This record gives sequence, structure tokens and C-alpha cells, in this order.
Amino acid sequence: MSQVLENARGGCVLAGICSVLEAIDRVCPVYHSGPGCCMQTTAAEQGQSGHKSACFVSGVSAPSSNMLEKEVVFGGIDKLKTTIQGAIDIIDADSYFVLTGCTAGIIGDDIVSVTDEFQQQGHNVYPIETPGFTGDSNLGYEVVWNTMIDQVIQEDVPKEENLVNIFGIVPYHDPFWSGNLEEISRIFTALGLKVNTFFTGHQGMDTVRTCSAAALNIIVNPWLFKGPAEKFEKKFGVPSLRIPGLPIGATDTTKFVWQVAEALNLDKEMVQKFVESEEDYVYSYLAQSIGVVSWKRFAVVADASNAVGLTRYLANDFSFTPVLVVISEPIFRTEDKERILNQIQSLEYARPPKVVFTADQYEINRALYDEEDDITLIIGSSNDREAALEKDVQFILASFPMNERLVFNRTYAGYRGSLTFTEDLYDNL
Repeated sequence: MSQVLENARGGCVLAGICSVLEAIDRVCPVYHSGPGCCMQTTAAEQGQSGHKSACFVSGVSAPSSNMLEKEVVFGGIDKLKTTIQGAIDIIDADSYFVLTGCTAGIIGDDIVSVTDEFQQQGHNVYPIETPGFTGDSNLGYEVVWNTMIDQVIQEDVPKEENLVNIFGIVPYHDPFWSGNLEEISRIFTALGLKVNTFFTGHQGMDTVRTCSAAALNIIVNPWLFKGPAEKFEKKFGVPSLRIPGLPIGATDTTKFVWQVAEALNLDKEMVQKFVESEEDYVYSYLAQSIGVVSWKRFAVVADASNAVGLTRYLANDFSFTPVLVVISEPIFRTEDKERILNQIQSLEYARPPKVVFTADQYEINRALYDEEDDITLIIGSSNDREAALEKDVQFILASFPMNERLVFNRTYAGYRGSLTFTEDLYDNL
């Protein structure tokens, strides 16, 4: 690694891969790794995401070859075959994905030849040759979808003009992923669309296999999924629409709805009636809270998508003043940083805040402390609570890692999620 981070937010690429796979109904990961990887990769993501974890198979219950010194010296292929067969015999999954830990990656075990044998026997067993040392958990999201595109998703599936795929919201790495996907699905279902979220409503591998039928891929993230989106369009002919940040509140959600409506040529009158109804629902509640909360100067510490959404909602819809925004995940491409900066700094009712890109907790704390007494509200993760306590300012736990609250389908996204966020804002005075 080129940089050492204090309190890195997330795990290795293997942790990201497992969290994504385990969020899909009836999918079983099979580790070809050392004995500690199952527990550690789960703890790195699911263990810090609002205290919920995969209910089909996860953590120490996931099958693993548990490679030791013998396998390092002589290879672990035979042990892997036994492990896969045991998983098939015991776990009634739809699909099994064989994952390489660092040990298997270093010694070069050929897992593709093993999975080919099981596929020839009629089993849905797929290889993912991406050892943990190759990147962080965000990369794991893209690795999974590249694997799906290359090995799982079917070609020549009849197109459905009203079907959309939602990408960019990462299971567990976003503690509110279930609720966020459910709110987005609710919105577009009301507009007559069929929505593939892949991770909610017991959608499983059948949904993945036929998702090439979609008319549009909607990427709700300012930077993730660039490579898979290009590959998806080239192989299946499905175009993508990128939404550069989680839409929170009436302003950005209405803009989001119209972007999708225009891309799919939806009936404008129908869309307008829906938007007016949803905005009325939100504003009728917000009107009841006028004057309850005093003006705040706030800082946000979160992944890029949530940082954009929270900042824009508080500044544009709630008229708070943004002072500092910390993007707490590694962003490398210049065009991605520019896209994020544009969303955060192009605000309607506020001067642009200072924006810091860093995943290092020491640098995050330094950015928060450097603002002296300017900040009266910090929105961040469990890692940032200490800074709020030292500065004696209001704190809201709203980003990963999240260790002090239980989250099922709570959401801050969309129209109705913004009301939940506002309630949390009022509840923590």
C-alpha cells in the first residue's frame, strides 16, 4: 500500500466482495483463504454497519478452506474442492462464489479450473480471483458486478421498456442501504417502473441473470461503477444515467425523478402530478417544524454520495450553513473529484464549504479541529463522535462506520427519508 491510514473506514477488497454477495438473497461465498478472513472481513463491513448482518450466510458461518502452512507449501486446490462440495451438500444456495484471500492469491492457486469442474456438474459455482491486498472494500462492489457481467448476466434477454437497474448504493458500506433502495424503489414503482435493486425484496440471482433486459441503469453515486457501467452498455446495450450523489429532500429528489423521466420518456403530466403530491407530503410536515431548530453551521464527514446528499439537503432545503465537508473514502480520478466538488459547491443558499478529501482519521480530526468554534453541528460516523464531544457541539451519527445504533430499513434518501433525517436532527439537540 502507498499510504498508511488511521482508522480506515472499511476493509479490504475481499470484505467488500463478501458484503455485496451476502446481501443478495440465497448466495453463498466460499473463501479460499486463511482461517481468519471470514470473521475479519465481516467485522470490517457488516460489523460496523448499524449492527445488522447477512441472514443467509455470513461471518464464521461462511465456508472456508482455512488454508494453513501445508496449503501454502503444497497448494490448496484439493482442500478447496472438498470445501466447495461440502458447501453444496450443506447449504441450499442458488449460487456459490469462490473468493481468493491473500494467501491463495500469493501462491497462485488456480480456482478457475476448480469452479469449471463444478459448473460441468451443473452447479452454479463462479470464481472471483481478487485477493484482499488488491484494494479496498469499494473496489469489491465493482469486482462483484464485473464478475456478474462476465459470467452470470444473460445476453439476448427480451427488453422491458419500464425496467430499471439501481447501482451505486453499496450494501453495508452505506448503513442505510436497505432503506435507501426501498425509498428509491417506492418512488419509481409509483411512476409505473419495475425496479431491480438486487438487494431488497428478496431479489436474488434470477434478478441478476435477467437484468440485461433493463431500459436504463441508474447509478446513484458520484464515482463508483464507471468500469462496470461501460462494460454493461457495451455487452448488453443498456445505457447508464449517473446521479452524482444520494438525492435527499424534495429539491434534489424532484430533480432526480425528472432526470430519469426524461431518459425514459415518461409521461410528463403523470410525473408532474407525482412530484407535486410528494413535495406536498414533505413540505406539509416541514411547515410544522418551522422555528423549532436554530440556525446551524455544520460539517459533514461521510462517503462521497452521502456527503453530497446531506450537504445539499441541509444547505438548499433547510438553509443551514455548510462549513466543512470531508469525503472520507479514497477518490483517485480527477474527474470524480471535480464532479463531487461541483455538487457540494454549487449550492442555492450558501457559500461553498471547505472540502477535504481524506480517508485518514488523523487528518479528518485535524480538519474538524482547525475550524475552531465555527462548527455547531457535526454529521459523521462513530469515528467522529469524539471530535464533536471535544468541541461540545451537536452530533448526528449518519455515516459508516456506525457502531452505536441499530439500523434496519431506516433511510435518509428521497422525499420521505429527508423527514426521517430531520427528525433525527431535532431529536439530538
